[in-house]
Amino acid sequence: MARRFAAVRRMLPPAWSNSGSNSSPELTPRSIILGLIIGCLLCFTNLYFGLQTGWISMMSLQSALLGYLLARLIPSISPLTPQENVVLQTTAVATGTMPLAAGFVGIIPALGLLERGPDGQDPVVLTWASAVGWSCAVAYFGVFLAAPLRKQTIIKEKLVFPSGTATAQLISVMHRQPPPKIDSASSLRRRPVPQGYTQLAAEENAQPTAQEEQVPDDEVPVELENGWALLGWSFLSSGSLTLLAYFFPILFSIPLFGRRLARKWLWTFSPSLSYVGQGIIMGFPTTLSMNLGMIVGWAILSPLSKHKGWAPGPVSSMGNGARGWILWVALAIMCAEAVVSLVPVIVEFARGLQRLWHSSKNDEEDEETEPEERLVPTSWVLGGMAATILFGTIVVWMIFGAAGIRPWATILAFLIGSVLGLLGVRALGETDLNPVSGLGKLAQLAFAFLQPGNVVANIVAGGVAEAGAQQAGDLMQDLKTGHLLHASPRAQFYGQMIGSTLSIFVSATAYQLYAKAYTIPSPAFPAPTAYVWLSLARLLRNGNLPPKSGEFMLWFGVAATIVAVAKVRVVTVDSKWASGVAFAIGFLNTPNFSIARLIGGLIELWWSHRSSRRKENKSGGVEIIIVASGFVLGEGVISVVGLLLKTFGITGSCWGCGGGICPTCPA
Repeated sequence: MARRFAAVRRMLPPAWSNSGSNSSPELTPRSIILGLIIGCLLCFTNLYFGLQTGWISMMSLQSALLGYLLARLIPSISPLTPQENVVLQTTAVATGTMPLAAGFVGIIPALGLLERGPDGQDPVVLTWASAVGWSCAVAYFGVFLAAPLRKQTIIKEKLVFPSGTATAQLISVMHRQPPPKIDSASSLRRRPVPQGYTQLAAEENAQPTAQEEQVPDDEVPVELENGWALLGWSFLSSGSLTLLAYFFPILFSIPLFGRRLARKWLWTFSPSLSYVGQGIIMGFPTTLSMNLGMIVGWAILSPLSKHKGWAPGPVSSMGNGARGWILWVALAIMCAEAVVSLVPVIVEFARGLQRLWHSSKNDEEDEETEPEERLVPTSWVLGGMAATILFGTIVVWMIFGAAGIRPWATILAFLIGSVLGLLGVRALGETDLNPVSGLGKLAQLAFAFLQPGNVVANIVAGGVAEAGAQQAGDLMQDLKTGHLLHASPRAQFYGQMIGSTLSIFVSATAYQLYAKAYTIPSPAFPAPTAYVWLSLARLLRNGNLPPKSGEFMLWFGVAATIVAVAKVRVVTVDSKWASGVAFAIGFLNTPNFSIARLIGGLIELWWSHRSSRRKENKSGGVEIIIVASGFVLGEGVISVVGLLLKTFGITGSCWGCGGGICPTCPA
């Protein structure tokens, strides 16, 4: 059997085996299949939460962890290798993040909100076939864009990519491997790990001992002996509560300060364990920023705009209500944060180009650690990008027509997206924050001059540009993980392509199911990012703002700029700094989501302090990652059950929902 397996392996491309040892497989059927299964779960989960709050998580840490645990369910086969786990989580991330890359949580709902009066065009509602075509148009550009950036940002400049580094550390812990050696020559504006987790391994530059090297990989780490128990009870707890809340919506709409404030001012609390899990993943600083934004937006500006008559409609209205009024302030904060954060990135990018020019003149030694047969060929990259742009332009023209967006404008959107992708990748590599929301707005600003007055062209062009930047950034984190664990970049490329291809159909199908079962946007799925896209497009078309909102946009934009400049000037980025984007998200989301996330952030803060006091704890926070993953996936998976129940007309009870305080109440 072993001889037959070796013969089959020799027939496979070089990406299927680790360069250091032919006994260490990478791109295997089980790594791809497990990655696709986990990715599909994440795809439905991200679409569900994205339509609710506009926030989508990459979930690379969780994918690696779930893949490791799922593989342990099959004791008859050998355990996953670390390199297989890298390919698994790469495939899962490419599959799970498509709802954001293809705009199903923002662009597509925004096009459905168009009105003939303010926009000059009727709503654009995509069929399933059109949604698949649109996804195909934008699904691969970021994959081809990420491949050539690896050598410059990871190999030469050694940017840290904190989430990718943390994932590599987690995989090392799970597989009982020595901690990966982390480059110390990275940018000064770096963090060792992303917010929400403590160090996942020993000291960064710790050298492996002989004893560590002899630990068998099929031996389950002590930290994961109870992994399935933790994942099981957290998943079941979250899923059970979600299913119960489907039949009794009042459970997720508990009045905080009485029914009047809940009904009129939307002050409710949702004890959703999934949002608690998201808070654990985000970390305390981010959730604190969100809740500060919630207090300013919903406790101060919302009542002020209503009582002054600036937002005379119902508070929940995105048109003439307080919720729509404070959206403009959030938009100003997001744009200011994005522009300021990109300034040092542009400066460093220019310096990088200068260093690249000098290194090419001086014929410096190539620092590439992988042989040519394990890399993605340049011909694939150039041919793939050209084919993607050509195919994407044709498909976009077929879907929206020349009146929607002209072919030359689509080509230009792809080119703008490549430039913004370069900036986004560098920002992500240094700070772990990909300013895709701001990058998309910059593309909208550009197309206000290139194709003025056309709202569809403005939204679609911004979506094309944002898709490439977002996808390239997420995949660069995976490539950083692979670099630290010596996984084949070509194997990861295959995983990215396979995951993106499947997710095209999964994402389009999932969105169509939600659109048929619910009205999008609606109180149950408000799709706040759709209003952000549409509001900016309308502003650029007709220049109209709600009364007095312009003044508040100016003041809050200036304040956000000052805070962002202060963050930029700090040499080492401290995770305790406030996040302007998270602060703005606190405006966009109703209080019930932000409060639940703060509870999760407080749990993460307590766990971090507890772990730091217990020096003997070497798990690096693996247990808290397992619990958070179970919470998030529990509601995400059971939401599919709720979707099916809604489709077949099985609804819940409105008990306790008097006065309209429950957004999902069938009445």
